[in-house]
Amino acid sequence: MLNYKHLHYFWVVAQEGSITRAAERLDVAVQTISGQLSLLEKQLGKALFNSQGRGLVLSDAGRTALSYADQIFQLGDALLEALQNDDSASTLRLRVGISDGIPKLLAYQLLSAVTAMPTEVRLICDEDEFEDLLADLALHRLDVVLTDRPAPVGGNLKVFNTRLGDFATALFATPELAERYGPDFPASLHGAPLLLPTRHNALRGRIDRWLEQTGVRPKIVGEFEDSALLNTFARGGLGIFPAPLALASQVAEQLNARPLGAMTGVSEHIYAISNERRIRHPAIEVLCASATREAEAARL
Repeated sequence: MLNYKHLHYFWVVAQEGSITRAAERLDVAVQTISGQLSLLEKQLGKALFNSQGRGLVLSDAGRTALSYADQIFQLGDALLEALQNDDSASTLRLRVGISDGIPKLLAYQLLSAVTAMPTEVRLICDEDEFEDLLADLALHRLDVVLTDRPAPVGGNLKVFNTRLGDFATALFATPELAERYGPDFPASLHGAPLLLPTRHNALRGRIDRWLEQTGVRPKIVGEFEDSALLNTFARGGLGIFPAPLALASQVAEQLNARPLGAMTGVSEHIYAISNERRIRHPAIEVLCASATREAEAARL
């Protein structure tokens, strides 16, 4: 079995780039660290460092070992934090990864059902790109990922997709833009300034097809990977933008915008991706049930 004390010494040396500096940080003798490293390299059968001047650089094997060590000790820190900072044994923790392309107002509305549970819930939310969130889920750093697309099937990644629902999408605009481009929608969109998600976002392809089908040619003035940044520009009146029609009241309140019209056939697909085929986490069960109700209400 791997000796994690040896691995920790290796990890610190890799961070410091020197056995001497690592010894000072750990408050141990240089000879102790050298001996521990030799034992680890003997166990692994690989040299982890190469000498370079007065310092050390990682070998190919060392870089591989460091990537695993980073994950191991980050998980260890998370374990300590979870146990030391938990206010109550009855507190339910839900670690959620939110894809950067999902509308934040929609994510808030879905997760508000979790915070309204009778059980005390502590939400830990992380926003990142789709692939990075799946990696964190596979390492059990997250309980669930909310995203606009399912995880790919097959391969070494053992995760499961739950489709939460489809949310009809409309185009919204600030009052000034709505007054100018609202009449005779969608023909009025010819030459209109439009803010869109980038083509990494699954919704973008549906919007592009809708524009092609309607035959309108707006002027795309901005493309955004992050939906929150898109909303910031939208709030400033730089262009018309898409948002779930079910969130019209929230969009009006927070972005000072109103719907110009629905994009027929265009919906925001929302998925929950988890490590379990049958979801057992009570907060995720509430999340899924609430999302299903929201999606059904949006279709009415």
